[in-house]
Amino acid sequence: MDNEILKNEILKLKKELPVTIVAHFYQKDEVFEMADYSGDSLQLAKIAAKDAQPYLVFCGVAFMGQSVKILSPKKRVFMPKAACCAMARMIDVEYFDKNVAILESEGITKDDFIPITYINSSAEVKARVGELGGYVCTSSNAKKIISNALKKDKKILFVPDRCLGANVARDMGLTSAVIGEDKDLKNADILCYNGFCSVHQLFSVEDIEFYRNKYPGILIATHPECKPEVCALSDFVGSTSQLIKYIKELPIEQKVAVGTEFNMVNRLRKENTYILSSTKPECPTMNETTLQDLHNTLISIKNKEFKNEIEVDENVIKWAKIALDRMMEIS
Repeated sequence: MDNEILKNEILKLKKELPVTIVAHFYQKDEVFEMADYSGDSLQLAKIAAKDAQPYLVFCGVAFMGQSVKILSPKKRVFMPKAACCAMARMIDVEYFDKNVAILESEGITKDDFIPITYINSSAEVKARVGELGGYVCTSSNAKKIISNALKKDKKILFVPDRCLGANVARDMGLTSAVIGEDKDLKNADILCYNGFCSVHQLFSVEDIEFYRNKYPGILIATHPECKPEVCALSDFVGSTSQLIKYIKELPIEQKVAVGTEFNMVNRLRKENTYILSSTKPECPTMNETTLQDLHNTLISIKNKEFKNEIEVDENVIKWAKIALDRMMEIS
């Protein structure tokens, strides 16, 4: 079945079924266009939690569908493709506990820090963070969540993205250290787990130098998952939604090179907008979802087969929801 036929079939099914489709900004264009709502992680979590339809189809990666299920346990959540974010796979509860043990070996006890997990993590990691009195954050609210947590006069254990942790620390005038790499953990304000986004690691200082030399006056806009040295040389650093707003408000004649996922940048204004990389920075897991997958999921709901439904353990939901609710209250 070709894409145009699939699109028409999907539109028919949307009218027949009590279902809402949401899609992350990084999804392929053809999938993105089928969504009732689109956004970044925080926007979609808020939308999905308030949505009145009994069925929600989430086009994204697995931790996103899990987050909706945690926030709205009674809602039936489906994912056309429950692809696993590479960054989220870098940490599980065992690795989290090993990092806590490293801190304790350095004289930093659980009473000395508050854990914060980036939303790009599994439900189980969110639950462990919730049990330890911590929070979830997104790239758009990380600074606000960390600022609130620091009022308790403790260090921050930030998982799993070392780059986001280091970039927020620099922006706030704080110090950061990577567990397992840096020796002076005791004097750091933010202690970062050694994880990262493979897509945002593609952008380099050399890329910035190339564009600045080729187009004098060009602006550089990057996501805070990029390397700290890249963000330090950028004119603007912001989350997915913040980047969209920033770029759309620029005069059309202003050239800008953007350091984030290809599909999102490609949907922005067509003139004077460049990808800050010599390679195509396309998220492989976000791009696993196809129109056929979406169609198959809707058909399974129509036939009451309910394939690809997201399920989360009740105890995991309990503690992960506490961590997510703490974020929602501050956001």
